Amino acid sequence: MISLKNAARILPVALLASCGGGAQPGYVPGLGEIMSLQQMRHSKLWLAGKAANWELAAYETDELEEGFADVMRFHPIHKSSPAPLTSMIPALMDPPIQAVRSAIESKDAVQFGVAFQELTSQCNDCHQATGFGFNVVVEPTTNLFANQDFRVRGE
Repeated sequence: MISLKNAARILPVALLASCGGGAQPGYVPGLGEIMSLQQMRHSKLWLAGKAANWELAAYETDELEEGFADVMRFHPIHKSSPAPLTSMIPALMDPPIQAVRSAIESKDAVQFGVAFQELTSQCNDCHQATGFGFNVVVEPTTNLFANQDFRVRGE
């Protein structure tokens, strides 16, 4: 059993390592760890876009891209995937991410909604293609980040 005191020491190290902070030499974040962060970024991207906080939406899009880069770096192949993730991710995810980025740059809420739906659909297509079809991604319906204000500052 880990004491609260030890947990407080271990958690920051684990978080830094999973975020590429290099806290532990040789540490490789699991695919599930990276994808859990992707799920958070996907949700935050939606909340930022819905609030027309285009700067935050652009940031979360960058973070999603970094997360996919981490998947390809640390898990170029996966046991249940018929093709390397290094080829599947760019083929499936680059087009919708670019569409999201375009909507953000033009500050077009309607275009953003359409692009985000396509991004979400491609997440599910990737899950299907890699044997993880049971993991279905949807558009967020609530804000799970009660400690973050997604509105543009000053509004």
